[in-house]
Amino acid sequence: MARVFEGMYIGGGWSATQKTFKDLNPADGSVWAEVPDSGRAETAAAIDAAHAAFPEWSQLPFSKRAHILMKAAEIWERRKMEIVEAIQAEGGGWFGKGMFETGYVTEIFHAAAGSVWQPTGEVLPSEYGKVSMAVRRPMGVVSVISPWNFPCILTARGFLFPLVAGNTIVLKPSEETPYLGGLLFAEIFEEAGLPKGVLNVVTCSRDNVAEVGDELIEHPYVKGISFTGSTAVGRQVAAKAGAHLKKCCVELGGKDSLIVCDDADMERATQAANFGSFMHQGQICMSVEKVLVHEKIFDEFLKKFVERAGKLKVGDPTKSKEHIIGPLINDKQLGKVKEQLEDAIAKGAKVVLGGKIDGRYVEPTILTGVTPDMKLYQDETFGPVVPVIPFRTDDEAVQIANDTEYGLSAGVMTRDEVRGLAIVNKLDTGNCHINCSSVNDEPHVPFGGFKASGSGKHGGRWSLETFTETRWITLDRGGRPYPPMF
Repeated sequence: MARVFEGMYIGGGWSATQKTFKDLNPADGSVWAEVPDSGRAETAAAIDAAHAAFPEWSQLPFSKRAHILMKAAEIWERRKMEIVEAIQAEGGGWFGKGMFETGYVTEIFHAAAGSVWQPTGEVLPSEYGKVSMAVRRPMGVVSVISPWNFPCILTARGFLFPLVAGNTIVLKPSEETPYLGGLLFAEIFEEAGLPKGVLNVVTCSRDNVAEVGDELIEHPYVKGISFTGSTAVGRQVAAKAGAHLKKCCVELGGKDSLIVCDDADMERATQAANFGSFMHQGQICMSVEKVLVHEKIFDEFLKKFVERAGKLKVGDPTKSKEHIIGPLINDKQLGKVKEQLEDAIAKGAKVVLGGKIDGRYVEPTILTGVTPDMKLYQDETFGPVVPVIPFRTDDEAVQIANDTEYGLSAGVMTRDEVRGLAIVNKLDTGNCHINCSSVNDEPHVPFGGFKASGSGKHGGRWSLETFTETRWITLDRGGRPYPPMF
């Protein structure tokens, strides 16, 4: 039986809407929940509530704000297994993905709470003996628009640091995961005793995304926007925010490479490729989307990579913990992956593993012979399909890795750390990992990309820099004279 939610969370209460939309289980298309469908008016009400709550919340001692996050973390931990079940059913995630995601979110709560004890300004030198200070203060209302692929992690990362810094939040989760990315956090913080209006959650169907999104950006009370999602939508969000001179942090797509040098540890390299390419069906912004392998070890690597990936079981993640590869999130995403795969095969690519599609389930698929004229080479795939491409020299590997509009993450596999760092320093990515896959994150690190992968940074003090304003304040003690004619 489908869940029915009371309403959206606005001003510390649950507000029903006349309309609802269906939240589907991607594994079988069944209705998992009936969710409130908001529009511009409800979104404006949420922004008004956040604006009204800002003065008191921002002036609350930082330690008090942190204590509420710590309480929320305890509630989250208590509900962990229930949340894992929702990750499997609403999000189509494997059981292990659910365990990882719930555990990681606990650490985001802790990292965000701890961040408020860090320095929030500097004392600057002054020629005139002034006490000269650069200090940070919260902005006001921050809109947070979060995605469906890791809805718990990417929602928590998007709003917990701005929240504990003293901002108030209006959160709009993806229409694919409105519970995991939105209403769940409202439940958690309501129980934790967060003051009314500090966190507001509005949910909407795909039909209303445009008007709700515009309100979240254009409303005069909104001072900052956090968006995680596709590059196409991120460009629109950033452009609209820029037109209103509003601060915007956008973390977008990627076309990330794993570079496997001829001296790489083969076991470690094939595992990094397997995890990076197929974790959560490749539906991660920093998934490995190109495996670049030195020609000297290409055949050996390919054989072992195919053997490893061939053991991954495909199926409904709610039916078995052994089903590592679950469904793609929706038919639109399935169509995109299918289009790229068919285009590559038509232009000469060879399928060496997988290639079969059954409903929303795509087998782990490895291809060779992929060339720059193929969509699979240029466009983000966001599915369990990856090419293995040979290279002759490190410079050629760098050229292939950089041959994309994206610049989010990368991995380099080599026993020679000096060589690895030399390659890393030539890559146009915001994140890079030597002897690990491109899929890496920690709550306290600066996470963000270059080029079409976005602008701004999430994580730790970088989140605080993004979602606070810097002020210069001086205290003059008579040391700076005015011109005598004044």
